[in-house]
Amino acid sequence: SSGINAEWPLRPGVKVRVRPDQLGVVTDGVKHSMNPFDENAVEEAVRMKQKKIVKEIIAVSCGPTQSQETIRTALAMGADRGIHVEVPKGTEADLQPLAVAKIFAKLIEKEQPDVVILGKQAIDDDANQTTQLLAGLVDWPQGTMASALEHSDGQLKITREIDGGLEDIKVKLPAIISADLRLNEPRYATLPNIMKAKKKKIEKLSPGDLGVDIAPRLTVKKVVDPPVRQAGDKVPDVATLLDKLKEKGHIKA
Repeated sequence: SSGINAEWPLRPGVKVRVRPDQLGVVTDGVKHSMNPFDENAVEEAVRMKQKKIVKEIIAVSCGPTQSQETIRTALAMGADRGIHVEVPKGTEADLQPLAVAKIFAKLIEKEQPDVVILGKQAIDDDANQTTQLLAGLVDWPQGTMASALEHSDGQLKITREIDGGLEDIKVKLPAIISADLRLNEPRYATLPNIMKAKKKKIEKLSPGDLGVDIAPRLTVKKVVDPPVRQAGDKVPDVATLLDKLKEKGHIKA
């Protein structure tokens, strides 16, 4: 059996600046790194290989040339080979969850994996949609927001984090899984493994090679900075606080 681990390049913690055309944020010169939820997905795939549940791990990333850095990180953590679906630089912000799901669906046809593990969401757009869309496109069972995985008899028992606590479900393979932060503690890539990763194969494809139209279905009309917060007032007692709240109309007199 084999597994595809899907990754999404993101922008790490830097000062966010709105582009002059107000249609996005400035990403020039920003280093791409792996989404933390995808780190959990890679780690879980590696652990499944160590337990001999899967034989091969394929790391996939969609994005510009810099996305290869993300794939190399996954290879250093233990993935066997990579697939980079490259989009032109400057268009990666327009790569929406539906397009990514369609790309992964085509890769599933090509690679025939038994398990696909994704991070539950990218931390730049926080969409949390790709896993669900992908499961619908390929008509596979899904286990989202997984905090624990157990394999037995061709099934996966998944502990999911939900609003009311934890939920246990079982899904038959092949299946689509999304990883939550508490699924595991991702390992750090060691220097020897980083060097080995440089020799591992990364196949480069384009959306066109897979027959996928990545034109955005949603249009961004305008991106603006949040309003500047006003300074707070210190008050000596509760009575003064109530007076201030009444003055500002937050409570009725």
